[in-house]
Amino acid sequence: MSAEMSAAGPAETAEVAASGARGAHDPSVGLTTLPSGLRIVSQRMDHAATVSLGIWIGSGSRDELPHEHGLAHLLEHMAFKGTARRSALEIAEEIESVGGDLNAATSVEYTCYTARVLGSDLPLAVDILSDILTASSLTEEELKREKGVILQEIGAVQDTPDDLVYDRFLQAAFPDQPLGRPILGTAKTVQSFTPDAIRAYLARHYHAGNMVLAASGAVNHEELVALAQEHLAALPACPATLPAREDGHYRGGEARVGSDEEQVHLVLGFPGRAFKDGAHYPLQIFSSVLGGGLSSRLFQEVREKRGLAYAIDAFHWPFSDCGVFGIGAGTAPEDIGELIEVALSCLRQAAEDTTEAEVARARAQMKVGLLASLESPGGKLDQMARQVLLFGRAIPREELAARLDAVTLEDVRAAGRSLLGHQPTVAAVGPLQGLPPAKALKHAARAGA
Repeated sequence: MSAEMSAAGPAETAEVAASGARGAHDPSVGLTTLPSGLRIVSQRMDHAATVSLGIWIGSGSRDELPHEHGLAHLLEHMAFKGTARRSALEIAEEIESVGGDLNAATSVEYTCYTARVLGSDLPLAVDILSDILTASSLTEEELKREKGVILQEIGAVQDTPDDLVYDRFLQAAFPDQPLGRPILGTAKTVQSFTPDAIRAYLARHYHAGNMVLAASGAVNHEELVALAQEHLAALPACPATLPAREDGHYRGGEARVGSDEEQVHLVLGFPGRAFKDGAHYPLQIFSSVLGGGLSSRLFQEVREKRGLAYAIDAFHWPFSDCGVFGIGAGTAPEDIGELIEVALSCLRQAAEDTTEAEVARARAQMKVGLLASLESPGGKLDQMARQVLLFGRAIPREELAARLDAVTLEDVRAAGRSLLGHQPTVAAVGPLQGLPPAKALKHAARAGA
């Protein structure tokens, strides 16, 4: 069970597949929508003996009301603590008696509950996942105990600078917005939760029209649909009015957390792009050119030539309606000023003179990563489920590769230039005496824009 920042893999706006239709150009992908609104997607992998499956809910931490901060993550924990039919121990024993495992994760925009079993044990896995989602006990005793577990989890983040800095980064990039709130919540909000508060959140978000049942590996689509009809009939249908999701708006800002560490952990950020934005792919490629591998500009200039950091990378986190671009690194306090100067110089330069060779290399890296993720049932499952949540269909890998191939050199340079001139986000944890003031960073980011 975990909190995670990941968003869906490479995908583009697409027409919603018709109920029961196969994924475009891929007869191994089945997609069915039940009358309740529940979407079921699966892909059989003939070489696989196991099946990875899960239920995705299209709500995460950004869908919480202010007083619910951390509730999506708490609910994920509580689901495994017993149902009307099974105790927490019985849930664990049943799945492990067949060699399987259960997991769950909460993200900014979704929550998922997953299992992995032999193909022959698919009925048991669907039964257990359905049970924990539709009949969790939510007792006061278990809630009190799990609150303590999550408070320990929050404390662990506070004691881990390279985790804490990313929490503070999002808070500074999206201030006073649900998108900027840490997924785990705060000690105050977590301690305030009651079973009734959990049930109220469930009633708003855990309905069939907001869910996807997905499976990949040793699975038959028709069997999966039949199991869903048997075990998930208790899910409420989609309500007439869905809860409104507050739009995310990048604003930029600063978060400094002083501490007595050996290193300063730093993240510099700029506004990114949404999944449904046409510039999403060029910015993904630009992030790879800038800081996506050993040959990237940041790695070569910051580590190999100057020895300013052990590791440095660039990333792009696209969400459904916005995104954020960033550079992350850790360095000695006395080197922080030079590292920032060099990193921003690399960014500005790459926006002007990225080469065809660099774009080709980044594109190849992304294709290998995409194809490698699709070779395992778990990787295929994750991508397929989130694509159906976002776009209504599982997108064939050929289409994803074609989207990458369509990106031109000028597209990539333009994506880099789009970062410049905006208010940067600066988050740092550690000894901060060498960190330049925010105004200087803003000027440095704009220089040459």
